[in-house]
Amino acid sequence: MNKLDLTDNNNRILPKMLTLQAQQVGDSEFLITDERRVTFAEAEQTTNAIAAGLKELGVDKGDRVAFYLNSAMESVLVALAVNKIDAIWVPINTDYKGDWLSETIERSRCKVLITETELQDRVTEVQSSLKGEKLVVAGPKESLTLNDAVTLDFLAEHSPIEPNYDGMNYGDTCAILWTSGTTGKSKGVLQSHNSWIRPIAEAASIYYKSQPGDVIYNVLPLYNSGAWITAIFRALYEGLPVVLEKRFSVSTFWDRIRHFGATQTFTLGAMHMFLWNSPERPDDKDNPLRVAQMVPMPDQLKEPFSKRFGVDLLPMGYGQSEAMVICTPAHHVGKVPFSSLGLPLEDMEIQLWDDDNNEVAEGEIGEMCLRTLKPFTIFNGYFDDPEADKKAYSGDWYHTGDLGKLDPTGAFWFVDRKNDALRFAGRNISSMAVEMSVRKHPDVKDVAAFGIPSKDVPGESELKLNVILAADSKLTYEELAEFINDNAPYYFVPQYMDFVTTLPYTPTNKVQKFKLREEGLTDDTWVLKTSAYKIKR
Repeated sequence: MNKLDLTDNNNRILPKMLTLQAQQVGDSEFLITDERRVTFAEAEQTTNAIAAGLKELGVDKGDRVAFYLNSAMESVLVALAVNKIDAIWVPINTDYKGDWLSETIERSRCKVLITETELQDRVTEVQSSLKGEKLVVAGPKESLTLNDAVTLDFLAEHSPIEPNYDGMNYGDTCAILWTSGTTGKSKGVLQSHNSWIRPIAEAASIYYKSQPGDVIYNVLPLYNSGAWITAIFRALYEGLPVVLEKRFSVSTFWDRIRHFGATQTFTLGAMHMFLWNSPERPDDKDNPLRVAQMVPMPDQLKEPFSKRFGVDLLPMGYGQSEAMVICTPAHHVGKVPFSSLGLPLEDMEIQLWDDDNNEVAEGEIGEMCLRTLKPFTIFNGYFDDPEADKKAYSGDWYHTGDLGKLDPTGAFWFVDRKNDALRFAGRNISSMAVEMSVRKHPDVKDVAAFGIPSKDVPGESELKLNVILAADSKLTYEELAEFINDNAPYYFVPQYMDFVTTLPYTPTNKVQKFKLREEGLTDDTWVLKTSAYKIKR
């Protein structure tokens, strides 16, 4: 490994980090897939060639290059190549197709769109709606079916440019990430070089405590910021190899860890719950994984998970696309509770505000609002969305949209997304807390808790659960209501329930609750008021 010195802000430029690693440890492996292993020097050469090809296609400073790729190797090489000519890369969710795909391409206003062989048919279906974007396909020339496209290999065959970083600034926008859309329409988050590098240099690299011989294993899609921070750009910063999987698979996860000799990983959403719920194997502990961060890890599961799989679990922390890493308990071990969000990093401060922008008292719930203390700490705003920019700020304070509370140690605790919390009978109820309680029932595979606007009390909501049960479960609504009543505050018992077979997940296994709220009640919805069950207070 070779951790870069980034004390000089002029080095806090993503492609320059690759150039530095190529100069210092060029023969060391950087990117690993089943098909290819690429060193830092090879990545430098390839990205310089792709950059030259993009320039020939007319890409210039500030232009946007979108990629719609399953292939993680090409995604990384394209992103760094785009930045080498001071342009901006825009990853697009590969689950998008039809109107979702065409709308995202249109909103990105990209000069070039890069896809791959197995996805080009989807692009063909929306090609009539495109606005003249140049098209590039990763794959062999003979498999090219997309009209007027060239291959990525064609770009890579150009004579490599010599990157010039003199005109670049660590605060320049280098990427646009579309938010997951769990609470509404996606927004394009403008990321600077430093907004990527800061959480790695000031947080992730510190608490992973990398060692020579470490191998990072990434299973997150590359339209998710977590993949770039915890894996790709951290590997670039630390001079480590990173394994790039196309997708997460619960059935092969541990075999792949063993195959690649991976020692570090990061999972998100329900991924680690799928691992935990998989059948136990005698060789569960027989793996090289040394350390993992799994978000969100239920507090009661931390020790059993760690013991079963023989892996050291890192504290959760707190971040989002707009501000990357905001808090971490890892810098304050023994001073704050392990399962808390921790304290903010030194380059920002946090306050908890009520709806009138007044700071709330310790222990009370408020929206987490932050103010940066150094330049280029968080995002540069939303792309082409001045209204969203306006809503996001009060003066120089950024509204995260997350609810939290402060404990006597000074640590922050996550309560819920502001739009996912609800107020019922004068109580503020965390949908996340309700879900944690319901998931303790052995027949519950997954659950989403959300609010239905009350017809009786303006400004309040009634709690609804959409529950996925185990395949052989005979659980009734009344039995689940009783379980909740016996094991949680009585007001966690929902007014409405539906047993469902699926939930509207994002590709990172987050539930799009706004879709559930829009759906509301169905003809089959169980209603507490008309049921035989009576709440016990």
